[in-house]
Amino acid sequence: MLIEESHKDVPTKADGDGNMRIFLFHPKIPNYPHARFPAVVLFSEIYQVTGPVARFARQIAGHGYIVAAPSSYHEFTGPEPLAYDGPGTDEGNRYKITKQVAAYDEDAALAVTMLLDLPTCNGRVGATGMCLGGHLAFRAAFDTRVAAAVCYFATDIHSHSLGAGKDDDSLQRAGEIRGEVIMIHGKSDPHVPAPGRDLIRHTLHEKNVTFSFYEIAGAQHAFIRDELSKGRYDPCVSNVCFAMLLELFGRVLRSDLGAREGGAGEKEGENVC
Repeated sequence: MLIEESHKDVPTKADGDGNMRIFLFHPKIPNYPHARFPAVVLFSEIYQVTGPVARFARQIAGHGYIVAAPSSYHEFTGPEPLAYDGPGTDEGNRYKITKQVAAYDEDAALAVTMLLDLPTCNGRVGATGMCLGGHLAFRAAFDTRVAAAVCYFATDIHSHSLGAGKDDDSLQRAGEIRGEVIMIHGKSDPHVPAPGRDLIRHTLHEKNVTFSFYEIAGAQHAFIRDELSKGRYDPCVSNVCFAMLLELFGRVLRSDLGAREGGAGEKEGENVC
């Protein structure tokens, strides 16, 4: 599917008057100017919308989704990506814990609203992201307009250390999620160690969230980053994870499922072989 790229600057209020640039990746079908598509908010890692993030956005858009990728650090810097080096990493990590959690949430809400206001959107929105963006996709799912979220190696959820004060409430609010979530972690990722993954999984069960949880043997942090990943990029595993993303988004965002009946969580299967 063909893609058209553009951007929109959206006014923000939560952390002072400003503007957030949202990069748009829009599918196009020749001779169908009124085609409508589901939409996805893509939250980036700590380096903003880099080459690997943009390529990931194009990959999703090429399957028929309008993708919006916000510049998360608009309060501190321009929309340009930070470098994948020591200074860029330090800068991104500093911004991550300087920005207010409420400002992150406003960014997500504004991106969802912008997508739903597009005449080419079919009214269904999902979220995804990696690293910091995995956590932001998780929080985006608190918004009942977000029907599905795929969170790649989401950092700081287990330690509730996102944002100014390093004291977020993401796990506490997990019960607000009404859509379906996929959590993807590498078992060799020191940013989210085994006890942290166990805590996330246990909490999602406890809060009766509809979710799938994948821990990939040998996978490290940023294993889907196809550039400057310090030898951690795994294209085969990345493809498997992307297939899970397409399955969830295709089932939830493309299909007209009607109103959900019953609670969240899982229905127990029959005890037969």
